[in-house]
Amino acid sequence: MNFLSMHIAALLVGFVVDLCIGDPEGWPHPVVWMGRFIAYMEKRLRARGGNLRAAALVLTASTVLLSMFAAAAVLLLLAWIHQAALFAGMCVMSWWALSARCLAVEGKNVRRALDVSLEKGRAQVARIVGRDTASLSREEIIRATVETIAENTTDGVIAPMFYLALGGPILAMGFKAASTLDSMVGYLDEHYRDIGWSSARLDDFLNYLPARLCGVLMVVGAFFCGLDSKNAWRIVRRDHANHLSPNCAWSESAAAGALHIQLGGTHQYFGKTVEKPAIGDDCRPVTDKDILRANRLLYAASGLMAALVAVVGALAAWL
Repeated sequence: MNFLSMHIAALLVGFVVDLCIGDPEGWPHPVVWMGRFIAYMEKRLRARGGNLRAAALVLTASTVLLSMFAAAAVLLLLAWIHQAALFAGMCVMSWWALSARCLAVEGKNVRRALDVSLEKGRAQVARIVGRDTASLSREEIIRATVETIAENTTDGVIAPMFYLALGGPILAMGFKAASTLDSMVGYLDEHYRDIGWSSARLDDFLNYLPARLCGVLMVVGAFFCGLDSKNAWRIVRRDHANHLSPNCAWSESAAAGALHIQLGGTHQYFGKTVEKPAIGDDCRPVTDKDILRANRLLYAASGLMAALVAVVGALAAWL
């Protein structure tokens, strides 16, 4: 097996493993290690005082470069042992980079929690959103869950697969580091604005192409899973810029259009009101079944991305 074939095969194996078992709790995962490093470095950099915007560059660069270096070192060691060991390591790292099943399970868990009580639903959705959840209504919890599934279809599946295809596990681990940084320190509030600005900018840059690709894949995926792909495309064209982030509204607008619901709007973050434009048309009230429909979109877009990678990889190997 030549390196290109092994590269694409490892990506696809990792994708299938992720679909089958996801990220079992308690199992080792590099994102956990990245998170610990980020928390440690943030604490040390804050303790030193000085210019936090300059410290932000240190935090971002050290986390991303160390993650890529660690991945490269492991793969070099495995290549020295045997090609089969290298392939196995690439498969595992590809699996670690993806989170389709984990995201879908978290969505289902919110739906199950809502069946128990509103308070359980608020507690469960707090695991996957950054906004304040203590006063969310049932409908707001469902909307927040659908938004998170749609947004993280880009962050958790399409973008990692894009970077796996482009540069293998090393580049994918760099992306995961940037994404983890953004989720931990990339906020606009006073506490994180300076220490997290470079992490947020890097995440925006790295997600620029994958977000737009994800929007298109979700539109096509809507057709294959029995949702309204025409309306999804209409809303993407109209509302793709309706977000504070340059990337998030692409997948969120595709989901809103496919489901004929409205997402976005004003929310509370860290006790402060954040004004956001609406995404989609308020055609009907949301129901808990919209979480399952969002999961179908997630899987459809993920499958289409895997198929696209396989076809492009096969063509590149043939040429």
